[in-house]
Amino acid sequence: MAERGRATWAGAAGPYAGGVRATWWYTVAGLVFLDLVVLTNWWLWLGELPEHVVLPGGAALAALGAVLQLAAATVLVCDYPVGAPGTTEDGDGGPNRSRRGRRAVALVVGAAGAVLLGVTTGSWMLGSGVLAFLLSLLPWPKGVRWRLIAVLTLVLAGLWVVDAPRLGIDTDDADLSTLPPTLILLLPALSAFSLWWWDLVRELDRAREAAGAVSAMRERLRLAGEVHDLQGHHLQVVALQLELAERLIERDPAAAAEQIRTARASVDEARAGTRDLATRFRGVPLPDELANAADLLRAAGHEVHVQVGPGAEHAPADVLGPLVRESVTNVLKHGGGTRARISLRRDGDRWRYAIANDRDPGSARDATAPGGTGIAAIRDRIGALGGEVHVRRDEEFELTVAVPVGAGEGAGA
Repeated sequence: MAERGRATWAGAAGPYAGGVRATWWYTVAGLVFLDLVVLTNWWLWLGELPEHVVLPGGAALAALGAVLQLAAATVLVCDYPVGAPGTTEDGDGGPNRSRRGRRAVALVVGAAGAVLLGVTTGSWMLGSGVLAFLLSLLPWPKGVRWRLIAVLTLVLAGLWVVDAPRLGIDTDDADLSTLPPTLILLLPALSAFSLWWWDLVRELDRAREAAGAVSAMRERLRLAGEVHDLQGHHLQVVALQLELAERLIERDPAAAAEQIRTARASVDEARAGTRDLATRFRGVPLPDELANAADLLRAAGHEVHVQVGPGAEHAPADVLGPLVRESVTNVLKHGGGTRARISLRRDGDRWRYAIANDRDPGSARDATAPGGTGIAAIRDRIGALGGEVHVRRDEEFELTVAVPVGAGEGAGA
């Protein structure tokens, strides 16, 4: 349930995506477990009251009511929106009629279970308490939930005063120091607090994603500005030099040729400046590249083991960096999703990069299969640099690449 909204983080490969997903399922399990604990506590407590009489068949009806109420609570919790907090809409902003219908059915079933629990146990507080719990799980608009919780808590406190004599408890002892009534009284507030905490986690994760997008946009704008300044200056100089050469070509060919040579030098200078600029922006040290790759795989649910040898920061990042990104993408697409190993070490006059992962037997043929183009393209690129590529396929897929220590140095842009 809530599939489309939940996909907004399940498909995101950020370093915190796994934590957000785990927080959601902790919330679901915690609320359902809390409901189960409250029901069990009440049943055991009622069984210890000397004057409480269970109606014939009451135990079976109470068990049925508990099952109905627990099922309804599970549906409502799992169906809680994972999009914008405090709304009843999907992540795309449109109302979801099937979701609303599902909630309505769950409420009806849960209300039937609450009635059975209240009638069979003779406790208005128990029946109303579990119904209040279901109401607290609905995605109320912002500000409405806590006002509703306050009203429900007051109603439950009043019902306990009514219930106490009917359950054979002395009026003087009809306080909330007894655990089961206290649990029922706090049940709506505890569920509302759990959902508020979940909304807060999603809001923080959304803010983190927005901050990352803004940071990337600023970086792109800065790069665009530097490219504009660099290329604009050199292009203007080249245009002026060529214009001057055009004027001199008939009356002073030697001077015109000199201006053309100067223009060519300006073009070479522009190329060198562009190459330096690109290197500065994409030159991520290889250990950082490997750490980012490991975070990406962990966010996708892999158990990752990374081994980085000494001096790895001097490895040819312009050669191995794209290979790291390509191989990790292949693991995410075609791996079994359980484990992965990444290593980088220097072996004599070569750097050896290796990545291994469990294979998914049910996946389609991956890009590095014998008939695919992935390995062939890697072999071509690495082979042109004097390197080697080895592939092992059994219960795991392992790619090992060895490149000379000086690979990629002096390559042109």
